[in-house]
Amino acid sequence: MTGQNGRSDFELIYGVNPVKEAIRAGRVKEIYISEGRKKGLEELFELSKKRSIPVKKVEENFFNSRFPKGHQAIAALVKKKRLLDTGGLLLKVKNKDSAIIIILDEIEDPRNLGAILRVAAAGGADGVILQRYRQTGITSEVIKSSAGAYEYVEIAEENNIKYAINTLKEEGFTIIGAEVNGEKSLWDTDMRGRIGIVIGSEGRGLRKTVLEMCDERVFIPMMGRVNSLNVSVACGIIIFEALRQRQCSKTY
Repeated sequence: MTGQNGRSDFELIYGVNPVKEAIRAGRVKEIYISEGRKKGLEELFELSKKRSIPVKKVEENFFNSRFPKGHQAIAALVKKKRLLDTGGLLLKVKNKDSAIIIILDEIEDPRNLGAILRVAAAGGADGVILQRYRQTGITSEVIKSSAGAYEYVEIAEENNIKYAINTLKEEGFTIIGAEVNGEKSLWDTDMRGRIGIVIGSEGRGLRKTVLEMCDERVFIPMMGRVNSLNVSVACGIIIFEALRQRQCSKTY
């Protein structure tokens, strides 16, 4: 099935958790399971039965030829999730005095993007903004790496995140850039209110032109001999520090 633009409205995803969450989200048209896969799918079968979703048995090569290792011998044909733009994402938080939006500057590894979506969902972020070019897009590997969190995170795409940053600033967001050589410790930074957290690429970090647009440039204090973190780990620490501050401010 194709849309008016001639592109397919459906895509294949794989992995037990992504398929289960896609079923719950109402996106699944058809499920594929390896003929040799028998155990650990009781909940998935129950979900598919309740929603009258057909389940087809296929050969192992169906998965090996389409997906990387770790496919768990299960896949689904799903309706593509509609991505927003910055304006659409801002409408979602229009009446919120406290909001967290993650802005990604040229993340290249799909597994890192999936992990970032997972910590964004777990930490209560209101959305993630991606750059359409020079960055990994939404792929089946990203969705698998998110462990189902893809279904619960609002995602926006822009040709250039600098436009998104300027738009967020106009709407009263404080833009906080994560930088190893930042000027301020994360622990000393006010992460409440409406904030945009900018995360740079795995190897280069934030581009200079993006860093210059940030209202604050913060670093994560670290001990020991290791002086850097995986980008998704760093993003998780920052998101959960923001969550901690918001929870504490409600207590007092």
